[in-house]
Amino acid sequence: MTQSHNTTGLPPAIDAPRQRLQLPSGIGMAWYATEGGDGPPLVLLHSVNAAPSAFEMKPLFDQYRRKRQVLAPELPGFGASDRPDLEYSPEFYADALCAWLTATTSAPVDMVALSLSAEFAARAAQRAPGLFRSLTLISPTGFGHRQPPTPSANRRVDRMVRNGVLGPAVYRLLTSRISIRYFLDMSFVGRAPAEMVDYAYATSHQPGARFAPFAFLTFRLFTPDALNQLYAPLQLPVTVLFDTDPNISFERLDGLVDERSNWTAHRISPSRGLPHFDQTDRVISVLDEFWGGISAVVQA
Repeated sequence: MTQSHNTTGLPPAIDAPRQRLQLPSGIGMAWYATEGGDGPPLVLLHSVNAAPSAFEMKPLFDQYRRKRQVLAPELPGFGASDRPDLEYSPEFYADALCAWLTATTSAPVDMVALSLSAEFAARAAQRAPGLFRSLTLISPTGFGHRQPPTPSANRRVDRMVRNGVLGPAVYRLLTSRISIRYFLDMSFVGRAPAEMVDYAYATSHQPGARFAPFAFLTFRLFTPDALNQLYAPLQLPVTVLFDTDPNISFERLDGLVDERSNWTAHRISPSRGLPHFDQTDRVISVLDEFWGGISAVVQA
């Protein structure tokens, strides 16, 4: 039986009530929520890396918490959710998102997904379109020419990081305060907030913290040709917020936006992967205009 690590002792990532739900898989999934406001629920989905959490979506949570119902889930393997040692995959995360949305929301949601989680959100929206009203993708993966490594390359990396001695050593190196500060600073025009560094360190040192990040590091969470497999088939309104990013590129984005009338894109400059931190006011303006346009069409 797979051992599951519960991290409910982790301090809250956001100043809001934290709730937990047992998914049909038996894994506990945590989220932060507000109940106030009108309109469709707003779901804010953190990225995937060595130390993610709902903290990554804090500026948007704080902005909208008094205007509408806001939910910020933490995917299994991260944050205050269970962190079992299992075969994490894109399909696993899409299933988890669909199950969580079905259990916690009563209306189609506006989802904002960051980086690699944009691929999970798109996969879930394909699988259960009735759960979604719109998607906003911030610095999404899958729009560059470079593709994820082949399965054979994945297996070689997987053997290395799962090595009983080498794997934990690699993870300790990646999640040292120096490494966390270095990688977070790469995603900011200036320096990452100190409290963000502190929380990333705390969440990355919980029991079972290395299992899901190892799936990320071995590229098992990326979908080959995500543009055509995940993004292009979407029928709901989608907008992309991006600028420069130290880890990914967006050279195929313009082509998709030109071909699909339900897609728009906004360069939020200057930013480096986390525009909702660097350019919060600009991001809020774009989001309000995007969602307002959808509401106007629905009411017409």
